[in-house]
Amino acid sequence: MSLRVCFVCSEATPLAKTGGLADVSSALTKYLHGAGHDVRLFMPFYKQIQREKLTTRPVESLQRVPVQLGPHRYEFSVIEAGLPGSKASVYLIECPALYERSVLYTTDWDEHLRFLLLTRAAFECCQRLAWSPHILHCHDWHTGFGPLFLKSLYSWDRLFQATKSVLTIHNIGYQGTFSASAVGDLGLGNQSNLLHQDDLRAGNINPLKHGVMYADSITTVSPTYANEICTDEYGMGLQRVLRDRAGALTGILNGVDYDDWDPRHDPFLPLHYTPTELANKSALKRQLLARMKIQAPLETPLMGIVTRLASQKGIDLLFDALPRALSSREMVFIGLGSGDAPYEQFFEKLQLDFPGRVAFHRGYSDELAHWIEAASDMFLMPSLYEPCGLNQMYSMRYGTVPIVRKTGGLADSVQHYDPATGRGTGVVFKEFSAVALTQALGEALDLYAQPAHWRRVILNGMAEDFSWSKQGGKYEALYKRLLKG
Repeated sequence: MSLRVCFVCSEATPLAKTGGLADVSSALTKYLHGAGHDVRLFMPFYKQIQREKLTTRPVESLQRVPVQLGPHRYEFSVIEAGLPGSKASVYLIECPALYERSVLYTTDWDEHLRFLLLTRAAFECCQRLAWSPHILHCHDWHTGFGPLFLKSLYSWDRLFQATKSVLTIHNIGYQGTFSASAVGDLGLGNQSNLLHQDDLRAGNINPLKHGVMYADSITTVSPTYANEICTDEYGMGLQRVLRDRAGALTGILNGVDYDDWDPRHDPFLPLHYTPTELANKSALKRQLLARMKIQAPLETPLMGIVTRLASQKGIDLLFDALPRALSSREMVFIGLGSGDAPYEQFFEKLQLDFPGRVAFHRGYSDELAHWIEAASDMFLMPSLYEPCGLNQMYSMRYGTVPIVRKTGGLADSVQHYDPATGRGTGVVFKEFSAVALTQALGEALDLYAQPAHWRRVILNGMAEDFSWSKQGGKYEALYKRLLKG
């Protein structure tokens, strides 16, 4: 059965990206289109999107479409483009008043309006195109009102009579809450009783909570994270409503787009390698050490990290564990990332404290991220929580051993290596503490000193398959179950 899927998302690789959400929305769209489904991705036409690199055409019936959000009137136009690397269509919502900003996400007073418009625009486009989706698939808080609008503002339209809604939670830590004084912007009128009344009385409106309340199916990006977000520890205030909807909640581990992330053909790398020929991995390591001015013999273990510098990523644990490891063991370290100032300052000081052994690049670079994955011996992910994580899966494909904490998608994708059996794909620690991380670093470095075991764990990781050809099929099955039910 060929499905019509309306995919509404705030970002997609390579058009606009701040994190894994963009990778997933792009890769899943590609997969669904390749599987023969009519999938259309709706997202904002941000100022940052490089228009000159796209082949675009204005959609004639979708120009200067008016949308009223409470007292605020906007017009949007739609530009159709091919999703790079695919023949799937992206419908870029052009509204300069809302999307001509210096960053993708803001703290401006109208942030909620920016994504209310995106959500409403997807419905309006379907209507004007006379395109009836089987599935409305919304992502994170930005489009959290989609399931509610399907059951309220657009319930009158037979076009959506059979449409089922899916909400995917990529990171429950971001919920998009705004003031209840803006309730009129939703345009619900006498259907405002559908909103969470306790929240309204408390003075706020939570888009993600309403997505959880009204979606026909709720998914999140790993089975373990689906369990975690129902607990008081990880639910971020939504645990009660998630427990109420537990029967509709599913965890599906994200896939990896191996068109972009594979050492056999990585376009960012001058040399490529396979599990049976790893010499070029060593050659890339030599080049990266020289480029980053790391002064160490090639056999010295290289540890890498590519991350958003936020408390979620477990950076606090590094304050003690990383200087201790660098002081007591033979190793070098390369980091790439940006975020909270104290974490940036930590890595900058670490570079000064260990000259020639630590290199830190503040910011983000696709090219350097691929180099670090390919050239490092081990990759560090000590997350406080991690809905899915993709870098640990990238690392395994590149023969770079992940060191991860047992949480969320890290727990579902990395198996602790057991020298007795030769099974396992990385080093996994459980307790969120500097002591536990220090022990894990030591274990990884000890394993590196045993070439036979190190080669075994590398090959185990490279043999893993996290492709969308496996994970995408789980979304197809979910869609079809919804339509039958």
